Amino acid sequence: MNLEVCVDSVESAIASDKGGATRVELCSALSEGGITPSAGLMSAVRAAIDIELFVIIRPRGGDFVYSDHELQIMREDILEAKARKVDGVVLGVLTKAKTVDVARTHKLIEVARPLRVTFHKAFDVCKDLHRALEDVIASGADRILTSGGQPDAVRGAATIALLQERAANRIRIMAGGGIRVSNLRTVALKTGVLEIHSSLSKNVDSDPADETPVIGNGPQPFRVLERDVRTFKSALDAIAVEAQLGATAP
Repeated sequence: MNLEVCVDSVESAIASDKGGATRVELCSALSEGGITPSAGLMSAVRAAIDIELFVIIRPRGGDFVYSDHELQIMREDILEAKARKVDGVVLGVLTKAKTVDVARTHKLIEVARPLRVTFHKAFDVCKDLHRALEDVIASGADRILTSGGQPDAVRGAATIALLQERAANRIRIMAGGGIRVSNLRTVALKTGVLEIHSSLSKNVDSDPADETPVIGNGPQPFRVLERDVRTFKSALDAIAVEAQLGATAP
């Protein structure tokens, strides 16, 4: 089973790599749900890790209905990401009616190729997830990140399982949203997905071993710790073995 960790810094990307993650999704402004990172951050992370690097392409926070100017920014950002040798991009475009904008999404995917493309959790905003599944497939994306239309993947597990079944190997389904070691087994076994997305981040103040002084009174940065990734990946590997044994049992 593959583990994707959402990160916003070089340090968190390195921790994810050392902890055994399959892939990182690089974002900035995680408090906004993630926006496109700078070219400098893309380059620094690419130089620092050996695992797969996907970059979110999102020009701003808020909704996923974009103007022509914003779509041009997204096209330029995709080209910046390609120039920095990333492995894939993460994007999504919706209509005002909360459906997948197939035509615009497809055009962005054409710009991104040969990189792989994940359609992000804009998917969960759609009114009809089963129609949205077919629309994302029609757009040409390789993967969907979803919490099943719910605030977290635990509550959306039944819907994720149905999406996984209906996808029928036409597209990968990756579960994400509030997944931690404590609920990982429930999500993985209920959904049957082979890919899990988690932020695994914590405030730097919550790590008693961190002696770095914090300056200023603003929001403190979050980061991913290698030990947390390693623990999560070990639990994921154990669940994969359990699922395989269950599948082969007489």
